[in-house]
Amino acid sequence: MQQLDFRHEISDERLIAMILAAGRGERMRPLTDHTPKPLLEAGGKPLIVWHIERLQRAGFTDIVINHAHLGRMIEDCLGDGSRFGVNIRYSPEVEALETAGGIANALPLLGDGPFLVVNGDVYCDIDFAAVELGESQSALLVLVDNPPQHPGGDFVLNNGKVQGEGERKLTFSGVGIYRPHLFAGIPRGAKAKLAPLLREQMALGKVGGIHHRGRWEDVGTPERLRCLDEELRNL
Repeated sequence: MQQLDFRHEISDERLIAMILAAGRGERMRPLTDHTPKPLLEAGGKPLIVWHIERLQRAGFTDIVINHAHLGRMIEDCLGDGSRFGVNIRYSPEVEALETAGGIANALPLLGDGPFLVVNGDVYCDIDFAAVELGESQSALLVLVDNPPQHPGGDFVLNNGKVQGEGERKLTFSGVGIYRPHLFAGIPRGAKAKLAPLLREQMALGKVGGIHHRGRWEDVGTPERLRCLDEELRNL
């Protein structure tokens, strides 16, 4: 299958990414009672800033960030993105709309071409510039080895295609490229999960995948955050 570099599919030649930052972070309490999870620090900077800097180095010039819990703090911290060399726009939610709902709500900011999405509460060394979307694919998912807290994995990667069932499942990293039509049926402001949409496309053979074997960490608990912070400060 012919592969297309993501950057060549953006109609206005800008690379657009979305960082998901609307979650409440219940497992991180009490840290998230007064600080939104993406602003929790590791290695001397907020988790979300690690993403912004990596996206900027990969050539992404426009970033959309959704938020709900303590969202004003995220806007106050990051501003318009100019100090990071990017343009940041925000998609506020009264309450978190789940992954697909949050993306659908932000579609007017994401343009007509494929866009990259990354969870704001992970740390990784994924080369965003190297992720490619097949011309017949609706989505491309980055999968990783199963972490101890999620040993059963999520999806199967078979010859470059992602399937919902099978042996040797891998874990979805929270990083993917999507075409806008995937979310067109979700009303703005409605809650919607991503997995059912992906499974529909998997059944049609339209979800590609790659296996990232580098660093990826779901920073989902205070202990994992503490360990990551210690590691990064000792680099």
